[in-house]
Amino acid sequence: MTIRSSRSAATGFIKDFQDFVIKGNIFDLAIAVIMGGAFGKVIDSLIKDVITPAILEPTIKASGAKDLESWVVGAAKLGLFISNIITFIVISFVIFLMVRAMAKFKRKEEKIEAADTKDCPYCLSVIPIAASKCSHCTSELPPTM
Repeated sequence: MTIRSSRSAATGFIKDFQDFVIKGNIFDLAIAVIMGGAFGKVIDSLIKDVITPAILEPTIKASGAKDLESWVVGAAKLGLFISNIITFIVISFVIFLMVRAMAKFKRKEEKIEAADTKDCPYCLSVIPIAASKCSHCTSELPPTM
């Protein structure tokens, strides 16, 4: 009995993996990883080459360091630390904007779906919004505005 159950478990595992591969999840995941890597490089360059030097240039010059990497206070690499904080804040903000845009899009999509139907005030069945008579209880419906 244990051989049969372990064989069916292995077969179920293989079938689940085949379903995972066939449905395109791996392909979608690979694209997401590649796009995430490319996006990360662009954001990293924006932070290190544009934003951080523009913000910290006066402080770096005043401390006598020639660039961000050489701005060290004691043993602490202060320039790199501040650069990483700025990177985190910018990436968090961009992700927040993306999540917010997706949520807004989803809300609009839900409103569109919800506007296609209404409830019959008599039998509470779901009917098309343009219906003038309920298909379930055959009641005459008040006009929809």
